[in-house]
Amino acid sequence: MTPKSLAAELADRSDDELALLLAARPDLASPPPQGSGVLAQRALSSASITLVGDTLDLLAVAVLDVVATADKPPTAAAVTKTLAGRADAADIADRITLLTQRALLWTDGRRLVAPAHAPSAMPWQGRHITAPTASRTPEQWRTELDQLSQQQTSLLTTLSQGPPLGRSRDAAPGADSSLPVPTLLAKGLLARIDDQTVEITPVVRQILRDEPLLRLDDLRPPSLTPTGTESRFTLADVDAAAGGEALELIRHATLILHLLGETPAAVLRSGAMGIRELRRLAKVTGLSLTRVGLIVELLGYLRFVDAGYPDPAPTVGSDDFAWAPTHAADGWLRQSTERQWQVILATWLRMPRRAWLVGQPDRDGNALPALSTEVYDGQAATLRMTILTALADAVPGTSVSIDDLTAYLLWRHPRRLRQFTRALISENIREATELGLVAHNALSSVGRAALVAPPAESDAAISSAIDISLPKPVDHFLTQADLTLVVPGPMTHDLADQVELVADLESGGAASVYRVTEASVRRALDAGRSGAELVAMFTTHSSTPVPQALTYLIDDVARRHGSLRVGIASAFVRCEDPATMAEVLRSSAAETLALRALAPTVAVSGASVRDVIDELRSAGFTPAGEDSSGALVDLRPQGSRIRDTRAPRQVDPRRPAPTPAQLKQIVARIRSADRASATPRKTSSSPVRASGSGESAVALIQLALRTARQLRIDYVDAHGSASRHIVRPRLLGAGQLVAADVATDEEQHFSLHRVTSIELLDEK
Repeated sequence: MTPKSLAAELADRSDDELALLLAARPDLASPPPQGSGVLAQRALSSASITLVGDTLDLLAVAVLDVVATADKPPTAAAVTKTLAGRADAADIADRITLLTQRALLWTDGRRLVAPAHAPSAMPWQGRHITAPTASRTPEQWRTELDQLSQQQTSLLTTLSQGPPLGRSRDAAPGADSSLPVPTLLAKGLLARIDDQTVEITPVVRQILRDEPLLRLDDLRPPSLTPTGTESRFTLADVDAAAGGEALELIRHATLILHLLGETPAAVLRSGAMGIRELRRLAKVTGLSLTRVGLIVELLGYLRFVDAGYPDPAPTVGSDDFAWAPTHAADGWLRQSTERQWQVILATWLRMPRRAWLVGQPDRDGNALPALSTEVYDGQAATLRMTILTALADAVPGTSVSIDDLTAYLLWRHPRRLRQFTRALISENIREATELGLVAHNALSSVGRAALVAPPAESDAAISSAIDISLPKPVDHFLTQADLTLVVPGPMTHDLADQVELVADLESGGAASVYRVTEASVRRALDAGRSGAELVAMFTTHSSTPVPQALTYLIDDVARRHGSLRVGIASAFVRCEDPATMAEVLRSSAAETLALRALAPTVAVSGASVRDVIDELRSAGFTPAGEDSSGALVDLRPQGSRIRDTRAPRQVDPRRPAPTPAQLKQIVARIRSADRASATPRKTSSSPVRASGSGESAVALIQLALRTARQLRIDYVDAHGSASRHIVRPRLLGAGQLVAADVATDEEQHFSLHRVTSIELLDEK
């Protein structure tokens, strides 16, 4: 009796079951398969089984391994008996159902059948799960390792540090048992692949590397629930900490944009931002090199920072190609804090780069620069999402250690055994913490919204979670006697603009501290504010009485500020006090600027307005800038910008999964192709057929329209995909045939020039 094939099993499935298969294995749906036979061929291919293998957990891999390596197809009861003690019977039954739904197993009577390419879904080549040593505990493995000779231990260490496979002539069954390789094979520390290839046992490899273990003696999922109560937080605590981290990241990103605007960073020959420039930014900002690297990578991927010719050019190296902010950065700087956070989150989740590698040594021992091709990784975004999704399985507010999370990830994705290292997971969790997706090693509400919400609802869900996580903006501050301002929370944008103009930040955080100095007051006056306006601002927004010392400072600087006015002649200097003007003309600045007196209160210079103001300030004067109407102008440097004409990057490059409606259409095409293949051809020696789409085909369609007969149509669509349909024609015209599927009665449109053959069927 011929065993039942997967194609026959798929043909017997319901439409909903086929849709579930295509949703779980989307590679099978593109292009739409022409019938169950084609679908089965794709599902049995090694490439497709490799893809679906990435989605299997350790218990599912174990069930598939037991079926694939059995001498004859086993029953479900036999699989359960083989894995008894290492997994619960109910969980084994669930995995059998899962593998069957995904077409990795199918039933032939009561027995389970696995595809020939089932090993492609395995995380290793050896038979480690079904080996006699699979039930050993980690302690037993360590005992075996302690009893090895130095030569045997050295051999295992070499395999643990590199690829797990090794070549040796001693791997053959008849080799001398006293040699290291046969001894290790006998002890189960190595597995034989063939007569010249061995593979180190996964648990042994992890023990030697001091990594969290993927235990084969217990196939149940590792726990993400710590035993200590000190590792539990309320979700409100986690969200509050995440919001604070996000505010700090936004503040630091803003600071780095301003610094790059003031002093653009040099571009290396490779096109990257060198480690020297990153260290300069780290020194000025007081941040770690790792954090600066993350921020620069985010800004670069968003194209808020780009390489080009800055405008205005920096004072040094005016013709240099450099890294500087783009005009797109100004738009982000003007957005609300909530929107700024959301943009950065979306960028990090989708960015195909490992920012944490910046500053680490490369193969030659040189520190990796930022924005370089060396840190590009097409799988980086997928790995981040996988790590955070695993963290979402923990109880909200539960702090999960890196080792526990690593062990859980290895159980969920055993095929990534060599990829999910402690270092990789630790660095991704650190970056997620800095972005506010994680706090106290627990996923925040913003992180859960970014992971769980459907794409169409993601923005709204994240915005709602951000509103909960961020503290409410304040419109007041506390003025201290030592001329400091304490801001108890994030400021409104209007207040932040005013405070940052008149005071310098001393310490950031949930409660920021600013200090008012003579230089900061003069900066505000340079921007066009008057002394009276500054005093009114402090009086309006200060929750405490404004100290008299602050009022005196503002009045003193304002009284001296602007007694000299600089305008455009190329530049002119005017002053209401002839004595002050005479003092200016006697100063060293007058010679440098070539000032010429036109009147007792007016002088002109050929230098620019900016140069005149800088020279007069260097000489001890406090001039103010004015325009041609006499109004004060903002003299603060705006920073260099680069004109970026490229389109913004797509922050969500994920290929969308097929929608339910698309899956329904694909299933309908499979059924249609099956019916067309199953419909017997006419037994007449001369069937009524027409090839191509010429006059004979048109005449055959018209005959079917008159006689209400069915047609079998072979068709090639615009993508080159061939299909076969059994339809009842309804309308012919303008090079199009409108027909109804005989089973579903759904209307379909066929372009006549894409029809390859038509056959008139007998009446049903």
